[in-house]
Amino acid sequence: MRVVLRSALLTILLAGSAFAQIDFSGEWTVVRSQDNTENPWVGDWFGLPLNAAGLARAESWDASILSLPEYQCRPHGWAYIYRGPTAMRISKEVDPYSREVIAYHPEWHQSTDSPVFLDARQQPADEAPHVWGGFSAAAWEGDILRIETTHLKEDYIRRNGAMVSDEATVTSWWIRRGDYLTWINIVHDPNYLSEPLIRSSEYRLNVNSLVPAHPCTSVYEGLEKGHVPHFLLDENPFLKEIRARYGVPAGTPTGGAETMYPEFQRRLRDSEFSNGDRRAQRTGQ
Repeated sequence: MRVVLRSALLTILLAGSAFAQIDFSGEWTVVRSQDNTENPWVGDWFGLPLNAAGLARAESWDASILSLPEYQCRPHGWAYIYRGPTAMRISKEVDPYSREVIAYHPEWHQSTDSPVFLDARQQPADEAPHVWGGFSAAAWEGDILRIETTHLKEDYIRRNGAMVSDEATVTSWWIRRGDYLTWINIVHDPNYLSEPLIRSSEYRLNVNSLVPAHPCTSVYEGLEKGHVPHFLLDENPFLKEIRARYGVPAGTPTGGAETMYPEFQRRLRDSEFSNGDRRAQRTGQ
């Protein structure tokens, strides 16, 4: 009887494990969202929990740096690429003997190979080289795939100077519901973030869509040789434009953990009403 019960239990567990193996392979088209912008304004770091060092790093950013030959062909990194504007293909790597899926390989336009390993392989040593896609190990949580990513290069989390360092780690979840894939990222960075950055993106299955090749040859674009484009602290002239664009009063932050929460929206609303009252008093209305 014990043998029969154990066999039945093993069968149930194996069946449950097999049920958990949701297939994420295929071609996926990104579903755009309101905060998923490819070309944000300089100074727009609202909703990003940048600490003092992160804000200083962002404020010194000059868009001209992307014209340097060593920057022109850089791929998008793991902490950002899933929110990019291009289609994605996820392919399966299958062990030729066990026939088990041992890795998924997501790829986008302007990205490198970023394997997500499911075979419990050992994480690289701390001093191992860091790469754009990092090292990603995954495990099933029911029918959700949880991914832990380390060994990343420094990279932007918004393409206007908001960065995470090469000590950042990312926890991701892949959740599939029919033809929709939800991708959730939680980024931890002890250097530039005061709190975890939590964001998500949506994809929809699009059979036979294409992920185009990304040939890239860097060229010299006439920038002063030996000069790295940047601004010293408090000297970035573009930071004033974001306040005028959104009506953000002086003294109100344009980035940091407090801009993530509803209280900040209420603060902006109250400030807007207050400014409106003052304008009305000046015009006699």
